[in-house]
Amino acid sequence: MATITYDKATRRYSGTERPAVDALNLEIADGEFLVLVGPSGSGKSTALRMLAGLEDIDEGAVWIGDRDVTQLPPRSRDIAMVFQNYALYPHMTVAQNMGFALKIAGRPASEIKQKVLDAAKLLDIEQYLDRKPKALSGGQRQRVAMGRAIVREPQVFLMDEPLSNLDAKLRVSTRTQIAALQRRLAVTTVYVTHDQVEAMTMGDRVAVLSDGLLQQCDTPRALYDKPANVFVAGFIGSPAMNLVTAKLTAEGAEVGDASVPLTPEVRAAADGNAVTLGFRPESLEVTTDAEGTLPIKVELVEELGSDAYVYGRLTAAGEATAEGSSRNVVARVDPRTPPTIGDTLHLRIRPDELHVFSGTSGQRLP
Repeated sequence: MATITYDKATRRYSGTERPAVDALNLEIADGEFLVLVGPSGSGKSTALRMLAGLEDIDEGAVWIGDRDVTQLPPRSRDIAMVFQNYALYPHMTVAQNMGFALKIAGRPASEIKQKVLDAAKLLDIEQYLDRKPKALSGGQRQRVAMGRAIVREPQVFLMDEPLSNLDAKLRVSTRTQIAALQRRLAVTTVYVTHDQVEAMTMGDRVAVLSDGLLQQCDTPRALYDKPANVFVAGFIGSPAMNLVTAKLTAEGAEVGDASVPLTPEVRAAADGNAVTLGFRPESLEVTTDAEGTLPIKVELVEELGSDAYVYGRLTAAGEATAEGSSRNVVARVDPRTPPTIGDTLHLRIRPDELHVFSGTSGQRLP
């Protein structure tokens, strides 16, 4: 087991304007399951490969435990990596694939056999040990790749979008198995994904990256309840948080014809004449009172059985639209009595579920 430390770790590629990973500071506790998440090009896979030794570190350092591994080759870092494409040898059986690293290390055949069998039992793939990878499904191949990592008993597991090639239903079941397995083994794990739902359901903590910069690292609940900035607010959550630019007034913020009250502390911290209001779909209440509410014209109703979501646009004129904000609004409504397309809904934001961000920097206001 080991802790992991990124100490202002930076990776630059020639011909690019900004670093792929820019001065990353991040500490991962012993036995923690940390997920790196972000859109394509955010630097999450590069950060993982820097830890694995597959990418050079131009500035800063990376530590595993009490060792500075910045200049060490991958084989000397005591890590095991699970790739998106499984990376199994097609001519070997499942058992041979799982035990190959131990064979190269010169371990006795009896030890290899026992470790492979133990890992296979853990992953419920004992019956496939004599098969070749081509005879397995995608989910079974992924479990073989996991088994190959487990038998090595490394200090750190690294997983680079291991579920990307699986279908939706299998992804849900496999991510549950991986999370449960990691907690059982208690091995420090860094997991990369672009799927924020995957990140929120698997990680002890989630680190959100954008343009090579760490935006926020916290528990899934803290990211959802208190996003640090507009980017995190819009990225975490499905459907995404509504973000609307509002003009500041003496009492609060004005969105179309609605006035949203803000505390004196928030108004004092605002650095301009506008703020960005954030509110999640479940933070909106449908009301029959038109005064002081957000009117939206329904453009789409998404019925999911237990939930229903309404997609519409604010019908009040005159509000500004800043980068990252929109006049589009999503609201969760009663699935038993959903509105119809073309209806106008009057929505009120629950006051204790409102998020306020700076209109210029996008940072969360107190």
